[in-house]
Amino acid sequence: MAVHTEITPTEAADRLALRELFDAYAHCADRRDATGQKALFTDDTVFAVYMDGAESDATYVLHGRQALTPVFADLNRYEMTTHFNGQSTIDLDGERATGESYTIAHHLYTEDGERKIMVASLRYLDTFAKIDGTWYFAERKLVLDWSETRPSSPGVPPN
Repeated sequence: MAVHTEITPTEAADRLALRELFDAYAHCADRRDATGQKALFTDDTVFAVYMDGAESDATYVLHGRQALTPVFADLNRYEMTTHFNGQSTIDLDGERATGESYTIAHHLYTEDGERKIMVASLRYLDTFAKIDGTWYFAERKLVLDWSETRPSSPGVPPN
């Protein structure tokens, strides 16, 4: 882990912009804004999903921003999702950067008349590109570390 006794204003701005990029991705997912979500990626992006953990082969790999449409549209099968972003690390190298971020994602849906929730622990291994002063995902690897599906009961609002 890097120790930052002093960072430049540019580095601070880049780190903040990359954190905002992580958060914009989750926000767009939860609002079903596939167009906004795709806009966070470079035109020639690579998006890979590892449903059996990081040490497995990719479940699928998509090439290019437009190829992301079905992935983000797939979230529409859920009645509601909530993504909580946790810790993240970023290594800056000029107009490129790499990083790892953690997310706990909640997916609420109804199946066979039963309300269920699927909770997933996700890690994203990212490569970023700064283009015309704006940071984008150049490569995003979504790694499912674990998930759990269980029945879900609606909460009762307080009186």
